[in-house]
Amino acid sequence: MAEIREVKKIEQRASIHSHIKGLGLDEKGRAKVVADGLVGQVQAREAAGIVVELVKKGKMSGRGILFVGPSGTGKTALAFAIAKELGEDTPFSAINASEVYSTEVKKTEVLTQAVRKSIGIRVRQRRQVYEGVVKDVKMKIARSRTNPMAAVPREAEVTLATKDEQKTIQVGDVVATQLYRYNVRKGDVIWIDAETGDVFKSGRAKGIEGAKYYDVESTKYVEMPTGPVRKEKEIVNTLTLNDIDLNVAVQNISFGILSSIFGGEVNQDVRQQTDRLVMKMLRENNAELVPGVLFIDDAHMLDIEAFSFLTKALEAELSPILILATNRGITKIRGTDVESPHGIPVDLLDRLLIIPTRPYNAEEIREILKIRSEELGVEMTQESIEELTKLGTETSLRYVSELLEPLQVIAERNGRAAIALDDIREAVKLFADVRSSTKFAREFESLLSK
Repeated sequence: MAEIREVKKIEQRASIHSHIKGLGLDEKGRAKVVADGLVGQVQAREAAGIVVELVKKGKMSGRGILFVGPSGTGKTALAFAIAKELGEDTPFSAINASEVYSTEVKKTEVLTQAVRKSIGIRVRQRRQVYEGVVKDVKMKIARSRTNPMAAVPREAEVTLATKDEQKTIQVGDVVATQLYRYNVRKGDVIWIDAETGDVFKSGRAKGIEGAKYYDVESTKYVEMPTGPVRKEKEIVNTLTLNDIDLNVAVQNISFGILSSIFGGEVNQDVRQQTDRLVMKMLRENNAELVPGVLFIDDAHMLDIEAFSFLTKALEAELSPILILATNRGITKIRGTDVESPHGIPVDLLDRLLIIPTRPYNAEEIREILKIRSEELGVEMTQESIEELTKLGTETSLRYVSELLEPLQVIAERNGRAAIALDDIREAVKLFADVRSSTKFAREFESLLSK
């Protein structure tokens, strides 16, 4: 049980796609320039919107999607946005193709687990929860016990308020980690499962004193909750098939099954038990099936056997929405001497809807930087935004996005609350972009190890 303690009266990192709420389309399926946390990529977003409609109408069976474009053009963000458009609880599983090649687990097992992580079961329950608008959140950050180089949340104190009550609770690392990951801040409406500690972010409430609001705000606005902070609430839990596999395995006191888990693989008997359990829940109308999204980045790194597995998975009656992404043109299919577009076999390519993504222009880079700086809590002057935009057009969006947090440290060292031009000049001297690094490598090629 997660640790939550009510308190008697007497800084945070956003995940890289936490700001994305959907594809940002209007009622006619046209992409807005800036909406739902996405900027630009108008054609790709409109194409993705058509894919979402096909999924909702049940017409994507046997098909997949392939995003093709240079690095840093939002392929992962678009895949995540598709999942958000399909529903807040739609399972989204993202892997890199290189993860398939494990020294401990077979390729088919890695892919099977990825597929089962992308298929959900929605179960309705009545649970005790803490729900309200965040009036204050204080986070205690400490070094990770497993990685001394990383700082992680150890505990937090959160003040929640409804229209009728205000309550402060202390939470342990399970809840604090989620508050940290979801970038929960003053003005957000959240609820916390009192038993499991699962945190859900409903949106933001308007007019909360001390809360910051932005023109590029991507979060939806909701009403401030009423009633007591702690209450019974009907909640919807979405578990993936892989979650249920692990739960079933733990309940089976079998050395063979348990040893298979510790070895990284799930026994096939466990999966059959899960499937029977799920079918029973579906027949009794105690749950509903939620097909999710399986996103595989750098798809050109998959080999011919992995592609064969995915082709078969697309044909299965119970399969997730398969989205591949690559930045390659004509290249060899791994494991063969055959060259193919994007390093993908033609028989699988014929089953994919291919959506190109293009580099961002200066205006789009500017808006993306505004959104990312807001999510990370990084303050910038207008001059620094313009300078980073210019730098982004000369180097890459990914480079300037990665500079935001180092810039915050530099600004603090220089006694500034907001990033200034001098801070950017200092950061550019300290951290090289890809082109500068390549130039450096060529200049000192004779001194570098080969």
